[in-house]
Amino acid sequence: MPNPREIRRRIRSVRNMSQITRAMEMVSASKMRRAQERVQASRPYSELLHRVIADLSSLHLDAEELKQFPLLAERPVQRTALIMITPDRGLTGALNSNILRRGARYIREEANVPVETIAVGKRGRDFLLRTRQEVVAEFLGLGDRPTLDEIRPIAEVAIQDYLAEKVDAVHVVFPRFVNTLTQRPEMIKILPITRPESDEEERREDYIFEPSPETVLEQLLPRYVEIQLYQAILEAIASEHSARMVAMRNATDNAKELVDDLDLSLNKARQAQITNEVAEIAAGANAFRV
Repeated sequence: MPNPREIRRRIRSVRNMSQITRAMEMVSASKMRRAQERVQASRPYSELLHRVIADLSSLHLDAEELKQFPLLAERPVQRTALIMITPDRGLTGALNSNILRRGARYIREEANVPVETIAVGKRGRDFLLRTRQEVVAEFLGLGDRPTLDEIRPIAEVAIQDYLAEKVDAVHVVFPRFVNTLTQRPEMIKILPITRPESDEEERREDYIFEPSPETVLEQLLPRYVEIQLYQAILEAIASEHSARMVAMRNATDNAKELVDDLDLSLNKARQAQITNEVAEIAAGANAFRV
């Protein structure tokens, strides 16, 4: 059994660690609230843009008119691209491993064609390099409040590769923020853009497009890709801070339980030490009597 001095030293160490995890939990909680507000504020815009795209995509376009919209063109998939969005840092529980596992399953089992990858975040970049994937671009250090201008280069890489026919489809894997305790890895296809179905019965907006619906659609399609990526990154940021807050809270609770166990061990060690000392004193007294 360790002596009381060693146990006291370990108790101090665990208590210091619990103070650190508690502080990290509070910081993550503050960041999570801001990130959650940004996600909730951006979702209506993304949904409205989706409805506009659905309305414009309902236009009856012939083969010649479709050539004006190459981002809508579907072709046989012989090569695909995967944008993997992960945090730059760890201490997020199972969040990183779930994202990496979902991306690896797509590359190894679902794609069935060569896959080039675009890493957004250090954890994903390190995983892709470690598993010797083809990384054509990496974007690190976006921070907690990325702007659309900072996201646009990611979309441009994907769009240019698709237009140049280097890839025939582009997918994004990211953690969908559901709530504080749930972050679900999700895979979406952003290129080619799937023409959403427009339900005439549910349509309430009556848009007037200037100069023409075709021109507006041509300008909106690249913005649609950017908004999808922007929304995915906001979801990833909110998921990161939520997962880190929960992980740090669990670490703090585990530290408190460990301190309680160590206190019990300390008491037992002290009792054993006192018992040994009393026994030694008694043995010495008996020896003098003899």
